[in-house]
Amino acid sequence: MSISTLHSRWYQEPFVWVLIIIPFTAVVMGFLILYYSITSKDGLVDNDYYQDGLQINEVLDRDAAARKYGLDAQMKVDYKNEAVAVKLAARSLTTLPPVIQVTWMYATHSGFDQKTELDGGVHGNYQGRLPKLPPGHWYVQMEAGDWRLLGSLYVPQDSTIHLPESLRTANVDIRVH
Repeated sequence: MSISTLHSRWYQEPFVWVLIIIPFTAVVMGFLILYYSITSKDGLVDNDYYQDGLQINEVLDRDAAARKYGLDAQMKVDYKNEAVAVKLAARSLTTLPPVIQVTWMYATHSGFDQKTELDGGVHGNYQGRLPKLPPGHWYVQMEAGDWRLLGSLYVPQDSTIHLPESLRTANVDIRVH
């Protein structure tokens, strides 16, 4: 038997293909990760965090204005009929706004955040359409003029929430929107 008959060609050896597939797979996966990192939006990173940090006092002033006016709200959420109703009361605010802006902020991904306007205002009663909210923990921000109220909602368990919740009990972050 000659030496050349003992060895087959390199592409007929299975071990050679194993050695080729391992780095080839790593290169392909690297390009996939690069593609996904370029095309997907990272909802947890804010593009202008410095500007948001400068605006924190303005945000805190809105919370203080809500306390000064003695604002208190009861929000009822009807998931089946996609409706939301709010009863707003104020101790020292002479006229309630005709429209209230409600921002629904998902706790972990800002890509799910949505806004709704509640109309009415007759005797502090507001109504509007409830956007489709995926299940999970949501922060609710109700605002008009120079004030805002914050709360927390678990979809689909909670149907009634009270605003404002204590920041300690609600564990609400104060994102700038």
